[in-house]
Amino acid sequence: MEFAERLAALALKVKNQREAIQTEEATKNAFIMPFISTILGYDVFNPLEVVPEFTADVGVKKGEKIDYAIMRDGEVQILIECKKSTEPLRIEHASQLFRYFAVTNARIAVLTNGESYHFYTDLDKPNRMDDKPFLVLDLSDIDETLLPELSKLTKDVFDLDSVISAAEELKYVGQLKRAIAAQFREPSDDWIKFVTTRVYEGSFTQKVRDQFTPLVVKASKQFLNDQVNDRLKTALGSPNFPSMPAEAPAGAVSSEAVVEADLDRDTETETTLEELEGYQIVKAIACSEVKPERIVHRDAKSYFAVLLDDNNRKPIARLHFNGKKQKYLGVFDADKVETKHAIESLDGIYEHASAIRESVKAHA
Repeated sequence: MEFAERLAALALKVKNQREAIQTEEATKNAFIMPFISTILGYDVFNPLEVVPEFTADVGVKKGEKIDYAIMRDGEVQILIECKKSTEPLRIEHASQLFRYFAVTNARIAVLTNGESYHFYTDLDKPNRMDDKPFLVLDLSDIDETLLPELSKLTKDVFDLDSVISAAEELKYVGQLKRAIAAQFREPSDDWIKFVTTRVYEGSFTQKVRDQFTPLVVKASKQFLNDQVNDRLKTALGSPNFPSMPAEAPAGAVSSEAVVEADLDRDTETETTLEELEGYQIVKAIACSEVKPERIVHRDAKSYFAVLLDDNNRKPIARLHFNGKKQKYLGVFDADKVETKHAIESLDGIYEHASAIRESVKAHA
């Protein structure tokens, strides 16, 4: 199972269970221990690799504990401090991390609530933990550009020197991205003035501010949409999508059982980025029932199939995305009969999560 897929599976678990987790201990068991084991690859039950309730006397602070210490060759490499999942992370939560960082050999400290992971090191002053993280991993909105650096902290390819050397750039690029994102979501007065004065030659009065504030918000959203569309066009090479047969009417319709010949591997097809993104959503949903590696895809001329065990006798879903106007998600029942549902966007797949899980269970 690929690193990104394991992370996606854990993110789905956090999304589904977060509201049921009310204590710090439950957060550790449900989210953080799986992160240490399935994502970072350390054996949480081996004290030579992971020490829970790690204790090191710090000045007058005797017997104070840190939640987890990850060990390599008998030395502490990563310190982890945990908070409950319902509590947002603040730097005030990291007081123990600050103290332990200075008295151990650890170069990486992690503050987490099971959903968000803040990674710290000592860029500003040697052996003193920075006030700001160099990497922020949010499982509710995973930034895939961070995964190569995160993977360097895993047991199999642990490369601390490489992580530290990249940390400064990661820290400032991450902060800049979050600052820019904040301005797109809710632009500050300074940002509105900065943008407006580049297109409006008159005095920047309160009336002008009020006039341009909604325009800046609208322009920002349109700019982001344009960037996404340009990226898709580039990734897809502006293909000529094959037209589908006459579309079924909106809503759910039934079809005959799946035909094996439909999924001939030699069929000449063109897989799109949108189909692959839809597949990842179906796979993430199906992971609640079976291991992720059992969910595979095959492309056909008129649809994109999602199968269990790479077996066309075990169809889970079809993505009918080749139509010019309407997208459909087809879900199969235990009798291999497909029901097509009209969806407006990829997010519409989530509305049929229960049916997808039932389809998986029927074939598992």
